[in-house]
Formats: sequence, structure tokens, C-alpha cells
Amino acid sequence: MVVVPALRAFSHCITVACFCALRAQTPPPLEFFPISEIRPGLKGVGRTVFSGTAVEEFQVEILGTLENAGPKQSIILGRLSGGPLERTGVMQGMSGSPVYIDGKLAGAVAMAFPFSKEPIAGIRPIAEMLAGGDTGLPRAVQAALVRTYSRNGIARNDGTELVNLATPLSFNGFTRATLDAFAPQLRAIGLEPRQGLSAGRQPTELRNTSPLEPGSMISVQLITGDLSVGADGTVTHIDGKRVYAFGHRFLSVGPTEVPFTRASVLALLPNVSTSFKISASGDWLGSITSDRNAAVAGELGRRPRMTPVTISVAGLARPIEYKMEMAQDRLLSPMLLQMAIYSALDATERTLGSGAVRIRGEVEFDNLSESLRFDTIHSGDFNVPLQTALSTAMPLGYALQNSVEDLRVRKVNIALDSFTVKKQASIENAWLSRREARPGENVEIMIEVAGESGVRTKHKLAYNVPIGSPVGTLNFTVGDGPTVNAAEQRYYGIGQPRPAKELVSFLNSLRSNTKGYVRVWRADAGFQIDGKDLPDPPPSIGSILTRTQTGTSTIPRTSTIAEMVFASGDVSVTGSKTLQLEVKE
Repeated sequence: MVVVPALRAFSHCITVACFCALRAQTPPPLEFFPISEIRPGLKGVGRTVFSGTAVEEFQVEILGTLENAGPKQSIILGRLSGGPLERTGVMQGMSGSPVYIDGKLAGAVAMAFPFSKEPIAGIRPIAEMLAGGDTGLPRAVQAALVRTYSRNGIARNDGTELVNLATPLSFNGFTRATLDAFAPQLRAIGLEPRQGLSAGRQPTELRNTSPLEPGSMISVQLITGDLSVGADGTVTHIDGKRVYAFGHRFLSVGPTEVPFTRASVLALLPNVSTSFKISASGDWLGSITSDRNAAVAGELGRRPRMTPVTISVAGLARPIEYKMEMAQDRLLSPMLLQMAIYSALDATERTLGSGAVRIRGEVEFDNLSESLRFDTIHSGDFNVPLQTALSTAMPLGYALQNSVEDLRVRKVNIALDSFTVKKQASIENAWLSRREARPGENVEIMIEVAGESGVRTKHKLAYNVPIGSPVGTLNFTVGDGPTVNAAEQRYYGIGQPRPAKELVSFLNSLRSNTKGYVRVWRADAGFQIDGKDLPDPPPSIGSILTRTQTGTSTIPRTSTIAEMVFASGDVSVTGSKTLQLEVKE
């Protein structure tokens, strides 16, 4: 009876001792410095990488707080010193560098004054980086707002405005012309394109290297493989597997999933406007899962799903094939594919002078049996590769951004054939065998097409006026695919979201520019709704559709009666002619 209390007391002592030992081994949780206690004159320490992967310290003097610098956002203003900062000022690539006051994390370096003679930085409070902040708006709308905001900021920026540090975007394996062609669009959304120095390197599994820590540099990988694109920034805070970085948005796309790797600094380049770090990507670390206005956040060890992309080029030079993996994102994927196609053509073919490029290929989607198909020819005297790349990005972007479902790309295969001639034919003339006809009678359509070498070819098509056709004018439009598509209001544009299967089927039904078309139509009481004809609706429905305001998906249209196709060889067809036939009783 006496032994039991003694055993209980002994057990209690052992439990307390073990608990105290565990507490002694576990480091105390990191405390945050509240913005309410920020005062001018406070001294702090920042952490970042100036060379290699080693994290170094720099000094921070707090100058004050800019209240309501953004929507319910404040910015801490600080003067940086130490290391190379007196020479370089605040650098691109420092975005996310943590700043500590009294050992407590206050925020991250995120903003600067371009052309400033002193390293004065805007520091994003850590509370704003850790808080949520997704807008809930559709990604296409978010992107439009980001582009508008960025353009306005750039237009006003004369060095007196505190702006987000531009995110260095390293292009590895891309041609210089690609950076020049897409730089304006990239800079408009806060990205600064740089020629990379580690072309073609695939991110590898994390090896036995120094652990990731606040102040380490990372690279968000948008494309990996024979071509690669990475955005560089600095880690601010690590909470278990959760990583916070940058201190500002990357593209503000909200939820996303792209890989990030370790990055090492090769050199620092002082610049009159804004200095920057030259860096190279290294081992794979995890995935960025959120891209918000105040920070990007991700998870260590998480392997994202990427899209395999194959681009083959044949033509003037020896055939070459590019294999890569591309980030899965409604906004990013079309732009990334466009840049990859342009660079592949620019690297192996010519971009100046007369020429043509034929593009064939397909994009496969998850949970969708029908693939998005490409089969067009683009020709001209200048920058045909840009036309070719755009013709692939536009339909893909239309499908991804207008789908009701979360449409995910499974695989992309593109084959490009380049030619030194324009491979273009124009519709020079067209006429009918008669001006009047009765129902049941035949009408011949003659078409004259002129090729690039001046050779003219003629095509003859026959049309039988249907029995029961009403009296009046029957129109024959002889034109290329894009012209006939536009006549039926069938083109790309942000509209009402539709099921993915319907979107892909619509895109595949668009007429190619490799053939000529004869569209037979009548100007009667017809309408078109979302690209589909609604001929001769009841008067009550017609009156409603007629009153529909411009800008909706319902457009008063004429009805398509029939369509015929003619081919002019392996060329692109351009031009349009409209003929009229009077149908008599």
C-alpha cells in the first residue's frame, strides 16, 4: 500500500525530467517583430547571398513606416549597409531577404527606388507575407490587373517612386532574339529577362548540400530541360516544410504549382538603374504553391507535375529536337510555349527574309479524349517565327482560360518545317457561270489563285441551288480560312466559360489557312449564338435576339447554306471575294 504512491511520485519525476529535456533540445519558436513597434533609428540585421550559396549578414537602419502604402498594407523603410551594398545598392534577387530586429523577424526586403544613390529599401512586414490574400478573381482578370498596374508604374517611374524589385528571369538555352522579342511583355508584369548561364540543366534531387535557410536564394523553375526559365529570389521564412519568399508577387496568379530549386550567385553586377545578381539554378527543393501580392509560398519536398513538351524543327539546318518540361498554369503555359517555339525556330532557322513555316502537332489534356490539333502554314517577309509561335499560344490560351473545368495539359508535341520560299497563294479573282438561277439548277464557281512564283491556277466548283430555295440574293464568299472564320464570328476571345470538351471541339473546327473555302450564305432572319447558326427563329425569339446589346455572345447573323473546299497545294491561302446570285421563281 505504501509502494504505490512512491512509484507514482517516481513516475511523475521521470515524466517531468523527460519533458524538460525535450524542451531544452527543441529551439524556441521564432518571434516576429510587430510593425506597431517599428520606430525610426532602430537597428536590424538582414540576411542574403552575395556569392555562391553562403548566407551573409548586412545591416539595416529603420527610417520609418509608410502607412497604407498599398490597400491596407504598410511598408517599412530602411537604409541598408555592409558587404557590397554601398557599391551596388538594393539588388534584384534580394527580394525576400529577411530583416531581423532584436532577433525577431520584421519582414523582407521587397522594394527599392530605381536610380537611388543610397541603398534604401522597402521592407514588407512579415505579417502580410504570412497572411492570406488571394483575390478570388479569375486568373485572366488578375493578370489583366497586374499588367495594367505594372505598366502604369513603369510609365510614372522616374526614380522617385518606391516599386517592387523586379524579379530576375533567367533564360537558359534561349536565343538573344527571344529575350528581345518578349522583354516588353515580361517587364510589364514585373519580370526582368536575363540571359542564363546554365543552359539545358535539369533540376536534380536534393543532394548532401547545406540546408535551405532564411536568406538562401532560390529559383522558381517555369521550364526545365533543353530550354529552361527560372525566376530568382530569396527565402524569408521557413515554418516546417512551408517556405515563404520574395516579399512581393511573382505573377499574382494565386494557387499554382511550379518547382523551385536552390540557386547560387555567380556575380554581382552594379547598375545605374538597379543592380542585380547573376545566378545559376541547382538542386530541386520543392514546389511553389501560392503566388500572392505580398509573397510566394511553397512546400519543401513536394514534387509538382510538369507538362512534357517536344518541339522538333526541320528545314534549312539539320533537324533538331528540343525536350523539356513546362509548368502547368492557365496563364503561364501558353506564354511559355510561345517563347519556346520562337526560340527553337530562331536558333535553327532564319527570321529575316521571305520564308514559311508549317506547324503540325497536338496538345493532349487529362480526362479529355480529343486533343487540340495544329496544322497551319505561316509565310511572309519578316519574323515568320513570331507568327508561328503566336498561332500555337492563342488557341491553347483560349482553351485553358475559358474552360469551366480545371483543364490540365498532359503532353505537347509540335513539329515545325521551315522553307526558304513564302509558300503563299492569293485568291486573285472569282466569278460565277451565271448571274441568275432557279431552284434545282447548277451554278459553277470559277476561282483563280496566284502563287508566289506568279503561276496561276484555276479551280472550278459546282453548286446546285436547293429545291425550295426562296427568291432573293444568294451570296458566295470565296476566302481563306481565317476570313471565313471571322465572317461567322468564330475567333479567339475571352468569353463565357464553356465545358472543356466543347471548347476543344470548337477550336479544332476552325478552318485552316492551308485551304480555300466557298461559303454560301443568305441575308435572311438568322442569328449566331456562340459561333453556332440559328436560322429563321420564331418572331418572338428573333425580336429578343435583335434587342440584345452589342458585346454579348448573341449576334444578328446571316445563315450559312453550304460550304465547299478547294486546295492549292502545300501553301497558305489568302484573300477574299464575294459574289452574288439572284434566285428566281
